[in-house]
Amino acid sequence: MLGFKVATEIDLISYDKMAETLGPYGVDLTPPLHSQILAYISLLQRWNSRIALTTVTGSFEILRFHFGESFFAAESAPILKGRLADVGSGAGFPGLPLKMLRPELHLTLIEANLKKCAFLSETIRSLDLDHVTVVRGRMEDYATGHEKFDYITARAVGQTGDLLRFADASLKTQGKVILWLGENSGLEDRRERDWQWETGRRIPGSDRRFLLVGTKVW
Repeated sequence: MLGFKVATEIDLISYDKMAETLGPYGVDLTPPLHSQILAYISLLQRWNSRIALTTVTGSFEILRFHFGESFFAAESAPILKGRLADVGSGAGFPGLPLKMLRPELHLTLIEANLKKCAFLSETIRSLDLDHVTVVRGRMEDYATGHEKFDYITARAVGQTGDLLRFADASLKTQGKVILWLGENSGLEDRRERDWQWETGRRIPGSDRRFLLVGTKVW
């Protein structure tokens, strides 16, 4: 048997290519972050062959759609240090990429699916991330006695009203809720609620997806 291996797509994501791909999302790539992202993508693809984590399966598509979109909030919101709750984390986006980019964050991942929670826990161990907690359950079941959050993120928004009620009870004063939304998601309607909404920011590389940041009016 010949002693060589066929290069996979993930092998082709060089440091320079990753930096170029993530640049429009405001990411200043570092060698440790490059290594973490490659490890995350590899783990995601292996697990995705056994459980449904994402319909986006190509390495470059994962890099752009999952990591790029997640990272975009770090500068746009902005998200700095503090406590962040990611609601409906699924495969860990946007919470884990934001933790990778902002290591000082204390992150809580709220996910109802047991198998997805197992994937999240394995990813946290593999990437050696600290101050990350996986909570199995729905946001409605999350105990309100915990310390409140500086940020709440949700990329797969279902019932926005439920999410905003959770954010109302769980955010600190001047805390932010950060939503990834499609073009027809009713941005104008949301501005009529008891929140101060910033102008939606179009996500780079997308014609229909926006980042929406709101601060609760206290």
